[in-house]
Order: sequence, then structure tokens, then C-alpha cells
Amino acid sequence: IDAVGRQRFAGIGGGHDEREQTLNALLVEMDGFNTQEGVILIAATNRPDVLDPALLRPGRFDRIVVISRPDIVGREAILKVHVKNIKLNKKVHLETIARQTSLFSGADLANLVNEAALLAARRNKESVEMKEMEESIERIIAGPEKKAHIMDEEEKKITAYHEAGHALLSLLIPDPDPLHKVSIIPRGMAGGYTMSLPLKDRYIHTKKYLLAKIICTLGGRASEDIIFKELSSGAQGDIEKVTAIARDMVMRWGMSEKLGNIAFGHRHEQVFLGRDITEERNYSEATSIEIDKEVRKIIDECYAKAKKELTNSKEKLKLLAEKLLEKEVMGSDEVRKLVFSEPKVADKA
Repeated sequence: IDAVGRQRFAGIGGGHDEREQTLNALLVEMDGFNTQEGVILIAATNRPDVLDPALLRPGRFDRIVVISRPDIVGREAILKVHVKNIKLNKKVHLETIARQTSLFSGADLANLVNEAALLAARRNKESVEMKEMEESIERIIAGPEKKAHIMDEEEKKITAYHEAGHALLSLLIPDPDPLHKVSIIPRGMAGGYTMSLPLKDRYIHTKKYLLAKIICTLGGRASEDIIFKELSSGAQGDIEKVTAIARDMVMRWGMSEKLGNIAFGHRHEQVFLGRDITEERNYSEATSIEIDKEVRKIIDECYAKAKKELTNSKEKLKLLAEKLLEKEVMGSDEVRKLVFSEPKVADKA
């Protein structure tokens, strides 16, 4: 509906006469419908913020139904629909797949099943197994394996310690999402990845959970710092992620002790007087400096905790990194067994 129902301009910025005339005609027709004819008008949009307010008045589109991404129950139900078209191994547990696909849309889940079927066909398998389903999740989240990209020994070692830092912290500190898998096989733009899966869909994030997420995300950079006394560009994505989380904590969620329960920056949801969706800066330059200080404080404190935990568990870090160099991919059970039951290794780094 946003193709014809965008907000009309107030003579500023140049409106589109044809579109506005079309919208006016639509509004007139909607008002003129005879309710006894049994006509129900339904429209869809993924940009409700740009619709003209006149469309949403009582008697027009006055009932709004939000279709969000499916929860774990919804994802399992969607998967059951799509797997009807393929031969699925009886050992495939769709509830587990649903838990691993948090934030996947219906289209993502359809793509997941299709990717798994293609992988099974390439491997000449009679049915799609759990291995293909989980590998398809990784392809969608992190991208396909870069088989042509061969890392030299130094890069591989840095990647192994980087991912080992993420994985180990997810086992050592309270509150993070449980570890699922760690890999040093290049995928997409990443040299490796550590996958953690929530036990349930989260709609509310506590401060403890967010801090734990930042600490685990900084584990790769901290590990490189501890082992090699050198930093690499491999932590770019991690740094961007923790900066975004910390800034939201300070500016949107009131989680800064110094700045308190205040939201900074006002988002304009409606287009008015030729102005598109923007975020208005409703705070002073001095407050902006304080916001930056609070963001930096959160990240610095979390980095210090990550570094302290990994320094105290340096032997376990080395043990895990060495095993990753050997196996390349490890599941959470393998990592737990190795970290909490194996003897110490010699200092190789």
C-alpha cells in the first residue's frame, strides 16, 4: 500500500501529483463503500512509518496487525511445512533447528530447507540429515565456506586463538547465550566464527545479559592481545557490534549510572513537511561528550573483564586453540569436555 499511500507533501520538496491524486481517489472510494456489500479491504506494508495518516483513520485501515518474525514455535511449524517437499531423515530434530534459527524469517527458513536439500543431493544422500540442516544454517548466517581461501599458518593461528577466546568466555562467565559451535573455516567475510544459541527467544534484554554479550564478543580481541601482544583487523565486526550495544544501553535503555533513565535522540516516525525519517539530536554537545565517555567506559570495563578471565585461564585458552588448529570445527560438547577435563598443555605461544 505504500506504493500509493505515502504521506502527502505540504508543498515542500516537490510532491508527486499523480500519486497524491491516486491516494485521494482511494480515500474517497474507501469512504464510499457500502458496508452491506461484504467488502473487506486489506493492505500490506513493511513501511508503516511512511503512510499518510488519513489512510489509518477510523473507517479506513483502522485495524493494524503486526506480522513479526516467527518465534520458536512458529519456526518449527514453518519448517514442518517446507520439509514436506523433501525426504527428511528421521533423526532430524526440527525443534533443535528452530532453536538454532532465532530471528529467521519465513523466507529464510524456506531457503534453509532448500540449501539442505541441495547439499544432500551433492553428497548423493538418500535423505537430508541433521548435518545438512545445520550446515545450511551456517551458510545463511555466516556465508558459504571459502574453499579457495587458504590461510597461512600465522593467520590460521591468530584465527584459532581469536575464536577460542570467544568460545572459552561463553563457558567461563555467567549469563551469556550457550555455546553451540566454534570454527576456524573461513565463511563469508569472516576467517572463523563462534556460534552461540539462546535457550529461548529473547524479547527483553537485561543489563547483565548485555554486558555478558559484550564481554564474550570482545574475547577474540582480548585473546589476541594476551597471546600475541598484537592486535589484528579480525576484530572489526566484534568492535562494531559491541559499540552498537553499548551505545543503545546508554542512549535508548537508560543503563548508564551517570546519565540515568533518559533516552537521547528523538526518532521522527512520520514524514512531515518534506522531512524523511530522521533522528533529531535533542541533547547538547556537552551531553554528547558524556555519552561517548559512558559508551567507552562500558566497553573498556568489559574488555578488562574479558582479558582478566582469559589471562586466568590461559592454559585452557591455549589448549582449545591448539585443538581448533587440529580439528577446525568443534561442537559445544567437545569444547566443554576438552576445557574442563583435559590436562594442561605446554606453552607453545
